[in-house]
Amino acid sequence: MPDNIFMEERTKQQAGSWLAAVVALLVFAMGILWFVYTQFRIDVPTGHMALLIRKTGLDVENADEVAPTPEHKGVQKETLTEGRYFYNPYAWSWRVIKQTEIPAGKLGIQVRLYGDDLPPGEFLAMKENQKGIVPGVLQPGRYPINPYLYQIEYEKFEPVTIEAGFKGVVTNLSGPLATDPNQLEVPEGFRGTLKKSLDPGTYTINPYETRINKVDCRSQRFTLSENKDFGFPSKDGFWVSMDAVIEFRVDPERVAEVYVLLNEDKNGDRVDEEIINKIILPNARSFCRLEGSNTLGREFIRSRSEFQERFQQEMIDQCKQSGIQIIQALITKTVPPDQIAEPIRQRDTLKEQEKQYQQEILAQEAVKKAAIQVETVKQKQALVGAEQEIIRITTEALREQEVSTTKGSEKLAVAQLKLDATKDEAAAVLSRGKGAAEVVQFKNKAEAAGWKRSVEAFDGDGSQFARYVLYQKLSAAYRTIMVNTADSPIMKIFDSFTPTNPPANPPTKKE
Repeated sequence: MPDNIFMEERTKQQAGSWLAAVVALLVFAMGILWFVYTQFRIDVPTGHMALLIRKTGLDVENADEVAPTPEHKGVQKETLTEGRYFYNPYAWSWRVIKQTEIPAGKLGIQVRLYGDDLPPGEFLAMKENQKGIVPGVLQPGRYPINPYLYQIEYEKFEPVTIEAGFKGVVTNLSGPLATDPNQLEVPEGFRGTLKKSLDPGTYTINPYETRINKVDCRSQRFTLSENKDFGFPSKDGFWVSMDAVIEFRVDPERVAEVYVLLNEDKNGDRVDEEIINKIILPNARSFCRLEGSNTLGREFIRSRSEFQERFQQEMIDQCKQSGIQIIQALITKTVPPDQIAEPIRQRDTLKEQEKQYQQEILAQEAVKKAAIQVETVKQKQALVGAEQEIIRITTEALREQEVSTTKGSEKLAVAQLKLDATKDEAAAVLSRGKGAAEVVQFKNKAEAAGWKRSVEAFDGDGSQFARYVLYQKLSAAYRTIMVNTADSPIMKIFDSFTPTNPPANPPTKKE
């Protein structure tokens, strides 16, 4: 019995020992796991990255900046981005840093810090194993780039914007040299200025790889006499001063050629001053002096329009050879010497006055024609009115004629009746008249005897007596008589009483 009890107690002791051992082992295991979790864990938050450094492994060579492979000691090329990782802290160490962030409106340029040195004359790392500036750019954004491998520069680099009216001249700063060193422009892929230019827009370029120069291709104006004495001597020795306004622009198809030939570092990208000083002014002076030396002063004043046309055409032809387009070359003012200008000015003034007088004459003629036309219209209107009045009067006369004809017919019938009655009455009157006529005849004979005596008193001239009797009768009836001349119609009345050739001895009437 005691042996059984002893065995049971021993068994219990052994079970308790085993339980304690298991608990201790579990605690130890959890401690190991906790140690591993806390010491082996790498937490990389958002926007960060982890740089790995190997503590054990193969040694790197003196020329190596970083570990060439993961088996070598030193800084590793690969980085850890956002997340959770577990590495043995005995073999590895790490450092969590922020990722490289390029802000909006900026460009990133990479400089490789490891690799072989560049060949002489090269400054771009065109190969992966070369040290130096890497071609291309990094756009705005976040990049997990190992700072032991690459240096990122972005503060002073921005996209190149070519505004409207400008062209971009592209110059390759790297690449093989052109086969012909004397040419101004090179083909694509060679070092130098390219013939093809860029249109307006925004371009992201590596300024160590490519350079863009903005050239203004808009039209510009330049006054020749601005702060300069511009003129030429004429053929007869007079100095003729003049001024001209020239509007020009760079040919967009030849902008690279113009930039290479005329650009000066002191002016930056501007070439307008060089265009004026090296192309426009020399050509303008050359033409004016050559043409002016072959023209007399007075002839130049008379032929300014022809000189203007030749000047503009010559400027267009000469500047076109240099890639400059002349939009307009206008001579705005010429100042000839007073010795020849004053007489010509007076002559021109007189010509203008003559033209003015001719215009006034033409104006008067126009007024005269207008007055004639107005009067002609009035006359036609009057004729039309007269014709209408004639038609009206004729119509009324015809109507009155018809009325009168009708009334006349009625009166004719009445008159016919009266005529018949009158005939009867006339017969009676005739009878009475014959008796009365006989009485009158006797009376007349008596009066004729008296007249005969009276005519004898006028020397037998009956016309004189008749005139006397007429004057005696008329004198008592007239109060006034208006007579213009002896040829008036009233005086014609007395012509019948005046004999044209009175007889010398008037005949005596015999009974």
